Amino acid sequence: MGNMIKKLLILTLLLNTLGFGGFTSALKKQKFLTPEEAFQITAVQNGDMIETKVTLGEKIHVYDDKTMHYRITSPEKVELDVKRPASHEVDGDMVFDKEILINIPMKDITSKVSGDFTLEIEVLGCNERGICYQPIVKSFDFKGKEAGVFDKISSLTQEGNTAKIADVLGSESSFFIILLFFIFGLLLALTPCVFPMIPILSSIIVSQSGEGKPSVSKAFFTSLVYVVSMALTYTVVGVVAGLLGADIQAAMQNPWVLTVFAAMFVALAYSLFGYYEIGLPASWQSKISKASDEAGQKGGIVGTAIMGLLSALIVGPCVAPPLGGAVLFISHTGDALLGGTALFVMSMGMGVPLLLVGIGAGKFMPKPGGWMTAVSQVFGVMMLGLAIFMLGRILPDMITMILWALLFIGSALYMGVFNPSAASKGAKKLFQLLAVVLMIYGASLFVGALSGSSSMLKPFEKFTQPGVAGAVTVSEKEKASHRGYSVARLMEEVKASDKPVVVDFGKESCTACTELELITFPDPKVQEQLKNFTFIKIDLTDNTEDDKALLKHFELFGTPNIIFFGTDNKYMPEKSLTGFIKPEVFAEHLKSISK
Repeated sequence: MGNMIKKLLILTLLLNTLGFGGFTSALKKQKFLTPEEAFQITAVQNGDMIETKVTLGEKIHVYDDKTMHYRITSPEKVELDVKRPASHEVDGDMVFDKEILINIPMKDITSKVSGDFTLEIEVLGCNERGICYQPIVKSFDFKGKEAGVFDKISSLTQEGNTAKIADVLGSESSFFIILLFFIFGLLLALTPCVFPMIPILSSIIVSQSGEGKPSVSKAFFTSLVYVVSMALTYTVVGVVAGLLGADIQAAMQNPWVLTVFAAMFVALAYSLFGYYEIGLPASWQSKISKASDEAGQKGGIVGTAIMGLLSALIVGPCVAPPLGGAVLFISHTGDALLGGTALFVMSMGMGVPLLLVGIGAGKFMPKPGGWMTAVSQVFGVMMLGLAIFMLGRILPDMITMILWALLFIGSALYMGVFNPSAASKGAKKLFQLLAVVLMIYGASLFVGALSGSSSMLKPFEKFTQPGVAGAVTVSEKEKASHRGYSVARLMEEVKASDKPVVVDFGKESCTACTELELITFPDPKVQEQLKNFTFIKIDLTDNTEDDKALLKHFELFGTPNIIFFGTDNKYMPEKSLTGFIKPEVFAEHLKSISK
């Protein structure tokens, strides 16, 4: 041991003699640059360009491999694709050092966001000894160009948050509000909630035309009565919901109401089949006729107005962001005049396609004869279909499927599916081919219903999936588990989650809710993002007091509505979504929350 110590002392003396005496002290003196010294980030606006500069300290480098991010964080999150300078190779890696200059054209930002915005620059760098710093993030505020009327409208038509639409009612001019909500209505006219109204209105026009062809003016007037009645109903429902918190549409989903309305469709269908005529007493018709000239014949005005009212309440009970935004505005401010005006204008926009149906019916409807009879019968079948659609909200899935099957099979038989092929010539052969298709599809639905399937698109799903009997039982249990929620129960489940929470409010009578379940939620991109969340589905079909309390607590109106809670269990109203959301949009929305 003594010899070893002597050797070490001799080695130390030798190193000092050779000039290495400062080696140990140099190591002790070496220190790392602070983040502020290693990374200096600036961003300034110069004309139509934002010039950014990242100055790196001595022996500091940044890898050219997604370690730099340029993004807008306000008024919304947008990742920017910037043009980076050329990097160079160091030890097999492509890196930046000294200075990184990146210019961002203002147009690349203003095309994505309107008004003032915040630019965030994130840099991740290392020193040459391989020690890496935590990400350095700097934010810079800039004045943006004020958006024009049409830019605002374009942005708001894609808005799914009702609170932001409610803000528009309180901050914009009357002209802008009327124009915006009319465009909202035109867009809503393309949704499935409005589609059932087209055959309803068409059948009314056909039934009122009797044996003759309606004039363009009479058909248009009938459509106008229907649309105005529908618009007034939406307006009243929205104002009442905003002022009193009562959801009339939800109340109208009562089984008795749906049954009566379905019976009306059946009665109208048999009238279109020619079994009888539906009309008011002669004395009533005479009085109405005097008040409205030809447009009021056969009690058309009263009957059409009633159908418009009921259609708004029963056929299309889904909620869209504009409707929810107007109701929320009325609820917060009590301004029923402005909110009601916005709802009426929106509803009239929804009715534009229906007005076009009236014009088209008067102009292009065939003259009296065989074609007219066929047209009436087609609309009669549509009325029966709408009756089944109504009853499907309250009947078991199996019964609903059987009713659809009988409708398709009956239509095929009526079209002569089993008539000798030789008796059909020309276009009639195609007509018979359609009858064969309807017969096969109807038979498929019937077999599917008996097997326990509830999907009209996949009637044989129970034959292609294992565990048929068990699947039905689980489905019923799962359906029941989505009901009976209270505010307390929901918040308990939210607090039990260690992830952000998604809560989907829906009900069986809501077409847009079904679209979300069949199109949006199963999408692979959405499913990938939902792995980062706890998903809670709440079914409000029963419209219980707890259901109403849930909607009132979160200031929601109807369904569908999707709300979010952060990892801290706090409600995020600014992230809420209303109405149908496309899969790609929903996936990006989830991604922005889980970051």
